[in-house]
Amino acid sequence: MLEHASGGIVSMIAGSGPVVVMVLLVLILFSIISWAIIAWKFGFVRKSMNESQDFLDSFFDLRNADKLFAVSENYRNSSLARVFRAGYIEYSAMRDRANASHVKERITLAVKREVNAESKRLTHMVPFLATTGNTAPFIGLFGTVWGIMSAFQNIGLMKSASLAAVAPGISEALVATATGLVAAIPAVMGYNYLTHQIGQIERDMEDFALDFVDSFFNQ
Repeated sequence: MLEHASGGIVSMIAGSGPVVVMVLLVLILFSIISWAIIAWKFGFVRKSMNESQDFLDSFFDLRNADKLFAVSENYRNSSLARVFRAGYIEYSAMRDRANASHVKERITLAVKREVNAESKRLTHMVPFLATTGNTAPFIGLFGTVWGIMSAFQNIGLMKSASLAAVAPGISEALVATATGLVAAIPAVMGYNYLTHQIGQIERDMEDFALDFVDSFFNQ
């Protein structure tokens, strides 16, 4: 039964017009790219969160900038460790050249730049999921409308409005709508999950940046 259904769908797609086939190919491409982004970013974000938690434990345990910098090299995927290294490098370059207030200002700017850069790195390609979720159903609907228009043209050519004459064309057209939803639903779910997790990381970076800068000048 499953093989019959699969064969029926394949035969419907094979019998579709060029516009509907093009719509299906675009939707399938969107779906493949979306799943690739979801898989890539899921692992990316999970590593960042896990390593950031481990680094944060070291940060509160050691409270020594030089030792922390050495330890941070073990957490290359950690967003917090990246923020720390950016601030530490700036601190190392400025601590013997200017007064304390100027050093603090420079460190704060360096940390803010790294927070912004890390946010961009985390969100890279994620908006494509929102684009897929918003546009795929409409692309599928376009394919459906086009297919139904073709089905009605066939009614005129066949001079028959029977279900047998109309059903194949309409069923082919509805495959485009179904494909649009198949592409859109995982993309929306992936986008919502990733934006929530990335938002949490961004809040953690902002909180850490304040603690990190203050720690240099309250020792």
